Formats: sequence, structure tokens, C-alpha cells
Amino acid sequence: MKKIKIYTDGACSGNPGKGGWGAVLIYETVEKHISGSNPNTTNNQMELTAIISALKTLKEPCHVELFSDSKYALDGITKWIFSWKKNNWKTADKKPVKNQELWQEFDKLASIHDIKFTWVKGHSGDKYNEIADSLATSAI
Repeated sequence: MKKIKIYTDGACSGNPGKGGWGAVLIYETVEKHISGSNPNTTNNQMELTAIISALKTLKEPCHVELFSDSKYALDGITKWIFSWKKNNWKTADKKPVKNQELWQEFDKLASIHDIKFTWVKGHSGDKYNEIADSLATSAI
């Protein structure tokens, strides 16, 4: 299996508001930058969209090391999602999970790949996190 590093970020001007997302995919010595925008969204939706979009670009199952500064995205996929699925996409207080469609798509894509999730502190000088942030803010 190919080993890929992915750095993602989402941004919003207003929350909700106009949003953008960016991702850097690294395979061996090749770097690919992708980004997109949404005229009416939230920061969390853009964080998830960045990850989903990056995973969608992979053409085969891969070993992925995914770096994100979003605790929402990383905690959601590594901790909370198990309860959400068990409780028919309801939170602990029986409310519908926000961004359910994005979570379901993320979960489906995550099941295809062997993913190690790594949190990085945003705006702390990590080269590729800074590039992903720049892609996201430029997309707005």
C-alpha cells in the first residue's frame, strides 16, 4: 500500500459564512494542493470537507497519515462516531448529530484506508499545516 501524508484545514469568514478548505497530499517527493469553497457554511463543515476531499482524491486504499488542527474532526472520527452510530446518529443528549452527512461520508472513506490521525497545533509554524491554512483562506 502507498504511504500518503495529508494535511488539511478549513476556514470561515463569519461562522456561519463564506468558507474555504485546503489540503496538501504528499506521496514520496510529489506534493498535490487542492482547495475549494462554499458560500454559506461553518468552520467545522470546512474542516470535514477538507479531509473528505483529500481522501476522495486517493485512487486506491493507502496508508495515510492525516494531520489536522481540528480537534472536532479528529475526536469525532476517533472517539465520538462509535456512539453516534450506535445511537442512530444521535448525540448523548438524544439530539441529531450536526453535519451527519459529512460524518457518514468521512466514516465511509476512512474505512477504505489505514489512517493514523495526528493533531497539529494551528498557526504554529508547521510548514504543511500553514500551506493548508493558506489554501483554505485563499479559497474564501
